[in-house]
Amino acid sequence: MALFMDVHTLGGPVGITDAEQAHAADLETQGRYDVNYLRYWVDPDQGKIFCLVEAPDAAAAATVHREAHGLVADQIFEVSEGA
Repeated sequence: MALFMDVHTLGGPVGITDAEQAHAADLETQGRYDVNYLRYWVDPDQGKIFCLVEAPDAAAAATVHREAHGLVADQIFEVSEGA
């Protein structure tokens, strides 16, 4: 399975609670698409959320976000993990 980092740019400041709720919805939805959302980070002032996800492809990761809460990422990058 591939590893992806996605970036969401929202229209204004975002709180950690907002990201927690979206992540919980992802976890409830991901099993149908063989996706595993691992972690997320928030830049509250810039209105950005970053998600790390294992998925068969970027489209599957995007489908989970779309179905779970509608906050589709602006960009999705395939990444490799380093130490």
